[in-house]
Amino acid sequence: MGKETILVVDDDPHIVELAALYLRSEGYRVVSASSGAQALQKVADERPALVVLDLMLPEMDGWEVCRRLRADGMLPIIMLTARTDDVDRIVGLELGADDYVVKPFNPRELVARVRAVLRRAIPARVEPTAPVQAGPLRMDPARREAHLAERPLTLRAKEFDLLLVLSQHQGVVLSREQLLEQVWGFDYYGETRTVDVHIAHLRQQLGGGAVLIETVWGVGYKLVAL
Repeated sequence: MGKETILVVDDDPHIVELAALYLRSEGYRVVSASSGAQALQKVADERPALVVLDLMLPEMDGWEVCRRLRADGMLPIIMLTARTDDVDRIVGLELGADDYVVKPFNPRELVARVRAVLRRAIPARVEPTAPVQAGPLRMDPARREAHLAERPLTLRAKEFDLLLVLSQHQGVVLSREQLLEQVWGFDYYGETRTVDVHIAHLRQQLGGGAVLIETVWGVGYKLVAL
């Protein structure tokens, strides 16, 4: 186990203490913040490997913190929410969060999610594959770049990975479970709805032209280059 720094952001000191206790027991260094502004400052000062971010924060909520962090880079983020409503989780994923945990949570589950997200974040950077061409769509994993004809696509990390997997299997139907396994990792604890949210974003980027992501009802998705 490495000594990565994890930033836990929550205005409930008991939540912070519980998360820190279990994360430290697994060898992580833990720093904390109790507000959105403090969280942004701690990211700048501590350079954490991952942020565990509560949605309901004073002054600046977790959505805004996530939005600002995503504007600056691809620091892995796990959202904490006290609600069970899908809307919170979907909004967090749309902003670019890598995973979410619903409070009250099992601290061992949180540790497992942190470990999984960190493990997934590294291979995407150090194990590039050859460029993939699907009609006018060209993806370069080494450069993390995607172009549709001559137009560059602006994709979040998981959107890029998802489109890459679909491109590598163009014309082949992949189930939501297969996509979760290949893009998010086999031990991902999320729901298959996560795939749907990211597919919707990719369709907006592709624009419904010469490259389509088709839904095969009851099965999954496939990428088709016309």
